[in-house]
This record gives sequence, structure tokens and C-alpha cells, in this order.
Amino acid sequence: MNSNDLNTTSNDPDYPIFLGSEIDQGLPEESFFHIIPVPFERSVSYGGNTALGPSSIMHASWQLEVWEGKSKPTELGIHSTKVVDCSVDADQVMKNIANQVKQSLDVHAMPVVIGGEHSVTYGVIKGYLDAGFTDFGVVQIDAHADLRDAYEGDPLSHASAMKRIVDLDIPLYQLGIRAFCEEEIQTRIDYNVHHRDADDIVANNIQEITLPEDFPKKVFFTVDIDGIDPSIFPSTGTPVPGGLSWYQTLNLFESVVKQREIIGFDLMEFAPIEGFHAYDFAAAQLLYKFMGIVQRNR
Repeated sequence: MNSNDLNTTSNDPDYPIFLGSEIDQGLPEESFFHIIPVPFERSVSYGGNTALGPSSIMHASWQLEVWEGKSKPTELGIHSTKVVDCSVDADQVMKNIANQVKQSLDVHAMPVVIGGEHSVTYGVIKGYLDAGFTDFGVVQIDAHADLRDAYEGDPLSHASAMKRIVDLDIPLYQLGIRAFCEEEIQTRIDYNVHHRDADDIVANNIQEITLPEDFPKKVFFTVDIDGIDPSIFPSTGTPVPGGLSWYQTLNLFESVVKQREIIGFDLMEFAPIEGFHAYDFAAAQLLYKFMGIVQRNR
């Protein structure tokens, strides 16, 4: 393995490995965390640039400290996978995502997926199903419910990501939602979607939740960056005021980790703003802190 292999993903030199300033590329079968970059953007409906999110976050990760504040997630091993091919049609992109996620699960790694628009999460969940996972739920941090059956005629829209997931009979718990339509309210009722919306969880500074007793014991955690307040992350295509704070996001994530087995997580809809690298770094740090929380609660 040459030095270039150690510093970049194997199929795209524009994607440095996560935290490559401090660690070498871990072998897939020896690394607990698999960083999966998915630069897919096709259906965004306001601002763009989410396709640039994965590369920007991986570049910014080179500025992270190995000690994330409480522990060293690197001790479990980190492998940055190939960049998922997003140059094909949307259906094939979802298959490509699912295939990469399944490859990671097949070696007992935890997928840490970086998008791209939120429709990516549907492909991720398909990967879990392909790998034989059946009884698991999804917890979502987001500004939007993403429960439209289709948006502008597109069932694979980023505004329909969670509808595709509940259509697969996967339980869903939503946190921080503050933008939804009447159709999505009805979908919540029809599919028994649990939720703590922003006008409750943010207004009352809720730092932890208790999942329902019948919620699955295994959980995939998906984060749309716009779930966090735009005063922290204006770097997203669809910002909505009244979102979660930095520490509230971390605390809510940890409250779920303490109650359930986390089987993976993602970060979606990060759209870097040229010249404002603070947001790139904050996104990289958020992912790494999530890894630390998972590590300490294993």
C-alpha cells in the first residue's frame, strides 16, 4: 500500500480518508467504523451543493483531534470506503448505496454515511435489509418530516425519504421537526410515527428522550443537518429557524444510544459554503463526536 492509498479513498483522489492527518487507512475487516461518502444530489428543492458535503467533511476531518474530548474513537479502527458511484440514475444509486452498506455490515462494521441529499438514507436502509437486518427502527433529527409520498412527482425525492422507509414497515421516531404539510401529519397517524417536534423539544430544552417500550432494540440514527438550528449550520439547502442546539443534538443522540443498540448513523444535507470552513469542521466534529458516544456506550 503506497502513501497515496493511505491518504485518499481508493477510487477518488478528491476524497481524503477520514482523519487521515492522524491515522492510516484501516483495513475494512479490522475497522469498526466505516465512513461511506455518498455525493448524491438530484432532487433538492431550494439551495444546492449537498453533493459537495462528503468531500468537504472528509477534508475538514484532517483538522480534528484524535481525542474527541472524552475518548478516542480511532481505537476501534476507521476505514473510509470507496466513494459511492452517483453518476447513474437514482434507482441505481440507491442500489449502489445499499451494496456498499451491505459490504460494511458483512464484515461487522458500523456504517457512518455522509450525504448528499436525504434520499440517500433510503438506499442505506435498503442495505441493512439486504444484509439480513429485520427488526430495527430509525430515529431521525430533521427540520422536515420527509413523509410526502412524492414531491414534484418524484417518490425518491429528499422530501420523501422517510415515507419510503415507513413503507418498508420500519418504525420511525422523529425529533426536532418544524416544517411539514397536512399529508405528512396524516402519514404520521397512519404509520404510528413517534415524534417530539421542535415546538416541544427545542422550546422546552429537552436534552433526552425515552423511546417507547415497543420500539425496536436496534436503531439506525439519521441526521439531516437542517435539524440543527441555522445559527449553527446555515450550510444546508433548506434551513428552518428554531432548530436543535449543538449540545442538545449530542445529548439526544446519546440518550438513544444508552437505550438501544445503535447499528449505524448518517449525516445528510450538508451543503458547504465556500470560504466558511468553520461549518465543514463542525460537521466533521459532529460525526466524530457521535463515534465517541457510540464507542463509550458499547
